[in-house]
Amino acid sequence: MGAAIPHELRTLELNVKGMDCAECTQHVQHALCALPGVTETQVYLSSEKAIVRYDPAQVDTRAFRKVVESAGYTLSLPLRTIELKIAGMDCTECTEHVQHALAELPGVEEAQVYLASEKAAVRYDPTQVDLPTFHQAVKAAGYSITAEEASKEADSAPPSLGSFTRPILTLFAMVLGIVLLVVIVGEWLGWMERITDLVPWYVGWALVLLAGSPIFLNVIKAALRRQVISHTLMSLGVFAALVVGQWSTAAVVVFFMHMGNIAETFTTERSRRALKHLTSMTPKTARLERDGNETLVPIGEVQPGDVVIVRPGEAIPVDGQVLLGQATVNQAAITGESMPVEVGEGSQVYAATLATLGRLRLRTTHVGADTTFGRVIRMVEEAEAHRADVQRLADRFSAYFLPIVGTIAALTLLISRNPLATASVLVVACSCSLALATPVAMLASIGAAAKRGMLIKGGKYLEILARADVVLVDKTGTVTVGKPQITDIVATSQLTPSDILRLAASAERYSEHPLAEAVRSKALKQGLSLQSPDQFEAIPGQGIQAHIDGSKLVIGNARLISSGHNQAETALLEAQGKTLLFIERDGELVGLLAASDTVRPEVPEALASLRRYGVKHIEILTGDNERVAASLAAQLGIGYQANLLPEDKIRLVKEYQAKGHTVVMVGDGVNDAPALAQADVGMAMGVAGTDVAMDAAHMALMRNDWRLVPEVFAIAHRTMRVVKMNIGFTALYNLVGLSLATFGILPPILAAAAQSLPDLGILANSARLLRPGQTQQKGTDKE
Repeated sequence: MGAAIPHELRTLELNVKGMDCAECTQHVQHALCALPGVTETQVYLSSEKAIVRYDPAQVDTRAFRKVVESAGYTLSLPLRTIELKIAGMDCTECTEHVQHALAELPGVEEAQVYLASEKAAVRYDPTQVDLPTFHQAVKAAGYSITAEEASKEADSAPPSLGSFTRPILTLFAMVLGIVLLVVIVGEWLGWMERITDLVPWYVGWALVLLAGSPIFLNVIKAALRRQVISHTLMSLGVFAALVVGQWSTAAVVVFFMHMGNIAETFTTERSRRALKHLTSMTPKTARLERDGNETLVPIGEVQPGDVVIVRPGEAIPVDGQVLLGQATVNQAAITGESMPVEVGEGSQVYAATLATLGRLRLRTTHVGADTTFGRVIRMVEEAEAHRADVQRLADRFSAYFLPIVGTIAALTLLISRNPLATASVLVVACSCSLALATPVAMLASIGAAAKRGMLIKGGKYLEILARADVVLVDKTGTVTVGKPQITDIVATSQLTPSDILRLAASAERYSEHPLAEAVRSKALKQGLSLQSPDQFEAIPGQGIQAHIDGSKLVIGNARLISSGHNQAETALLEAQGKTLLFIERDGELVGLLAASDTVRPEVPEALASLRRYGVKHIEILTGDNERVAASLAAQLGIGYQANLLPEDKIRLVKEYQAKGHTVVMVGDGVNDAPALAQADVGMAMGVAGTDVAMDAAHMALMRNDWRLVPEVFAIAHRTMRVVKMNIGFTALYNLVGLSLATFGILPPILAAAAQSLPDLGILANSARLLRPGQTQQKGTDKE
């Protein structure tokens, strides 16, 4: 055998426990080097590590563990995480089967299975379990692992209400038509009995068993695994009908079992549409600049630091910083805002946004799953793991539902001695619809909200938000713009306000102070021409001095210019929480400027809307002084707490929680991270491109727009109303169906037909959550 090609070799770091001397390292090194395919081994006593370079075609990690343990030591590998695409899941019960099968494997530390994205995320030790073992375990559970396929063009269009309701109504009409045909022609006209009499029983049995074999095989496999699935009871109903000689009835029940499968598959697939549309927007290729040439490569080949070229009309494939060029970029995929933004040199751009005009040359910072858009998709996928309490209750009830139905069927047979009534009880039970009642609605809301720039990390937080009654708000950068702006210009001499602003902006032209930036920005908006100052000098903590047109200008606070205390306007402006800059020319006070951090224009209306959703108390939490906080709170008509440190904000959140309140904390997600995590719902605002903010909060609003806050409250209230309707409808449907079946009023044929309809009703009701604009109604849509 020839030597291994160098680029085929891999390097692996192993943690080795039990070494306490140099001789131990030699034992481990000798054991590893003796393996075929190992070309180099270095063992370190101090760090308890072994670095192995090996050919994976000749040796695997299981062999490393075996030889190290044979030498008398313990070896452990860093755990890996793998995503598996699971096919065949159509209900919550399915995810539990897959999760149980994976979690039981040796070496699997954690397994999370998501119905919406049809994925399993497994954290495992590669020395104990491998991919073929995962395949076998999932297959044994009745499902399969498939290769990840690229999204099809058919999934690229956003799901609309019409795309949901029309197929639902079509399928519903088809099932209803078949039911009427069977009932009128089969039952009332006696055709079912004639067919039963004409066809030999063994032919009828053969037809039923052949038609139902896929379903019966799944039931048998589940039984061997000691599992009871939704078709278990229905299959018993089929065999009950066969035993009493009603093979035609059994055949119709099998037909409707297949129709039920179609309805369930249709329901789950449609509930995934919002997530699939989001995933389909992920760029698949990038145009790299290499050696002066542009090369189109798969996105998987792009690395941080690579230079990417984006042409007009192309999607930006990576997160990056613009090196050269200007463009108009539609960032709707990230922020949900349809209005494009202008970007240029130094701007940050995000993957999956669209450069509608202009060409960009940018430096890659994040690729694939690490991009802001990749994190959005991952958060939406993982939202399913954070189940609402109402969903957990439904899941627990589903676990008891089938045994309860089995007991009712047994009592029916025992009391009425009617095997067909017993069969109807077994057939009519709708356990899957009960399990789907909550997640379908939650997935619809979470997926639709993500496309509008609102990331919700799970149905749990929608349920909590729907009952929230206290909202605590960070001030700087959240309620306010986060940058000081000049609000007042007061002349104390013959100069006009424009002259005062022009002099101040010219003197501050080269200052880096935030207030200097506010002065220059105000002058720029008024179109004033500025001069370059002479002999510029900054006086730390007080202000600046400079020469303009031969005059000495001094600009600063009252400590630098004491005559500012004597102005009548000073006390009034300071009472409003504003910061003052006094302007002195050649020793004479000529004017003053007032600056403040202004409130975002949409905040007052947004806060008023929150009260319509059950919020009783809103309060600003800020580290600013009492005067500034009081002025802002009075302007908004809410409470405030001033002079707070981060630990004070956490304490206040806990105090409200201890009084029985459900607390929402709204902040910028960085300095407020502890309070966001402590709150029942932490809501970070304007977090596009900010990893810390997206991780800290339970909900992340991708743009700085306060209108999103009442909108996400509306989504929560609307979702919980739909969830309660779904659960109520399913419970009532099952209660009525079981009651009619128990008393022999509902024949098995109608029971089978009735079993396939609730899923369609749940989907039709949940599809309303995708209707655009419904969550933005004010006042009239209070849930």
